[in-house]
Amino acid sequence: MIDLSTIANLELVQNLQNAKSKHCLFGLLNETSTRMGARLLKNNVLQPSTDRAKIEKRWAAVNELSTKEELFFSLREELKRMVDTDRALANKLDFQYMEQSVNNVLMLKSFIDSIKPIWQGLAGACSEKLQNIKELCDPDNYADVQELIEYALSPDVSYSQNATDLRNHRVFAIRAGTNGFLDVARQSYNEFIGDARDLIEQLQEQHEIPLELKYDTARQFYIRIKANELESGTDLPGVFVNVFRKGKFIECQTLDLIKYNQKIKDAHNEIIAMSDSSVQELIAAVRTNIHPLFKISEGLALLDLLASFAHLATTLSYVRPDVSAEALAIKSSRHPIREKIQKEKYVANDVYATQHHKRFQVVTGCNMSGKSTYIRSIALMTIMAQIGSFVPAEYASFPITCQLFARVATDDCIEANVSTFASEMREMAFILRNIEPQSLVIVDELGRGTSTTDGLAIAIAISEALIESKTYVWFVTHFRDLPRILAERVGVYSMHMGVDIDPDFSRMRMRYKVSEGWEEQKFYGLALAQIIDLPEQVMEMAVAASKELNARNDTRQGSLKPLTIAKRRKLVVHMRETIKQAKHGELENTELLLRMQSLQREFLVRMAAIDAEVAAIKAPPALSPEAEGTRECTPELESDTVSSDQARNEDCHVTNEESSWDASVNHENPLFRPMPTNLKVEETSISRMPRFVKNGNRLDDPICIEDDTSTTSGD
Repeated sequence: MIDLSTIANLELVQNLQNAKSKHCLFGLLNETSTRMGARLLKNNVLQPSTDRAKIEKRWAAVNELSTKEELFFSLREELKRMVDTDRALANKLDFQYMEQSVNNVLMLKSFIDSIKPIWQGLAGACSEKLQNIKELCDPDNYADVQELIEYALSPDVSYSQNATDLRNHRVFAIRAGTNGFLDVARQSYNEFIGDARDLIEQLQEQHEIPLELKYDTARQFYIRIKANELESGTDLPGVFVNVFRKGKFIECQTLDLIKYNQKIKDAHNEIIAMSDSSVQELIAAVRTNIHPLFKISEGLALLDLLASFAHLATTLSYVRPDVSAEALAIKSSRHPIREKIQKEKYVANDVYATQHHKRFQVVTGCNMSGKSTYIRSIALMTIMAQIGSFVPAEYASFPITCQLFARVATDDCIEANVSTFASEMREMAFILRNIEPQSLVIVDELGRGTSTTDGLAIAIAISEALIESKTYVWFVTHFRDLPRILAERVGVYSMHMGVDIDPDFSRMRMRYKVSEGWEEQKFYGLALAQIIDLPEQVMEMAVAASKELNARNDTRQGSLKPLTIAKRRKLVVHMRETIKQAKHGELENTELLLRMQSLQREFLVRMAAIDAEVAAIKAPPALSPEAEGTRECTPELESDTVSSDQARNEDCHVTNEESSWDASVNHENPLFRPMPTNLKVEETSISRMPRFVKNGNRLDDPICIEDDTSTTSGD
């Protein structure tokens, strides 16, 4: 599901700055050759598929078309000749005007004639999707309709976009010999047209002016003369009437030509009227056998869509993505629209997130550093992948996303009497009410439409709700405290877009490269204002005020007690995620054992660092006897012991209600299960792995890998 706000904010089908511009996702992907292919593409962009098998089949078809040049070019050439089959089939049942019915019958005939070349072109196709389209285009599926059309219509006529050709084709649509009066009317029609051409030749010889006979539906036949063919100051002879200048040409008629037009029109109407019975009989016969053509039309639209994706994959160096339930991973991702329109080389970035690690990513950085472009590219590539297209990256793996939300606009709505901040809150309320674990959310600078304190408070509250939803979130913000406050929450990861700023703010260079950690540069807003050339006095006051405010903020933060329990929990979850990756990797036996020992040492070092940080801070006041019973416990390193009285008074639990040390006691946690017997490891000791104490009982089970992939509710 993609809501209307997200469709507009991500510019999926229309550019926000210029409605006629093709700089939107639909405009980028629309390399289709038919109108029904373009309509199918727009439907897919607005509602991507969530069927994994369907998506992978499309990727296989696009891969085949992009690697087999002969197959690709032959199909593209045939598709370019295809008429709008949706229109032909939609109008076949009810014709208000007889002339329109003849047009659509000719369009249907052209559609039938163009199916067989595509069926022949798909003879060498191997992918399942292309094979299915080939089966739909089998001549046996539409043989009955083809026989009816060949019997009633002349083989020499076809549908044409040219007005004159189409008019003639309508006249000769019914096969000759079917109706004697119809043949006589056709003969008269041809004679009148011949008389009109003879008239033009006579006028040309008489007045020595090059004349050209043209036709349009409003005036029918008229004369066109190049303006430079007349001598300067010379007027047209009086025989020419209805004269007017159109660009470099002069258009006119004569009284005799007007008379011929009337005769031609009467003859044409008589032909159409006499063709009515034959056409109506044909329509009635075709109507009962039309259902296979609808399926063929859908198949050809899909073929056009896949050929368009193959064209993009070849010309823009896109890669085939994978479907992964474990992680969203993109190497060297590029914004598909920005890459195409900008002249300089695009700076690619990596993306990585899993459900247990880095699922909520806070992105900070300087204005104009590329934060919005970075998160938008993730959303756009997710859509591209799920409609069957390749994506702009070196490698990409996506989970199936069922809902996509984007809160990135900053516009108010005067018509609805809604301010910028009210619009933000309305969109976020919709997101929070409808979000699910299989969603993807991008949020750009939430809370900037109100006061700093209120904006930060709302950003924190909404961030907590999004973290608890266990969905993938990319959250761009300029609130410097937000990534620090959320730093120890499980699944939260901070990143920033790098920028180089001179000490005197005289120059700044955007690197457009995402890096780990939050933005440490405090004065990037001042640097940008300096480059824009604000008055010097204003800048001096702004710099002084900024330094004072930052100093006060640092003083308050320095006295805060670290969230040690949250840090330990996050470290354990991170190690569990790493062990899962090692389990599904290619390491075996000795290499796997060495990897486990390395993780063990890393875990001990990082846990010791947390303990050292706690020891460096002044010890907190003693707890009351009532509070003593609810104190949290900490992991025990090496072989330290805890007295049984103390252990009985402790409730040894993690402060997250969804993750408890109690869950690991009954050996249900994959981190604390015995080493499997099928793992071929020589005699070794894993005695230095961390152990946890609860109620005086030590958990001596080593952290290990086993075949079960179950997880605790806290993950």
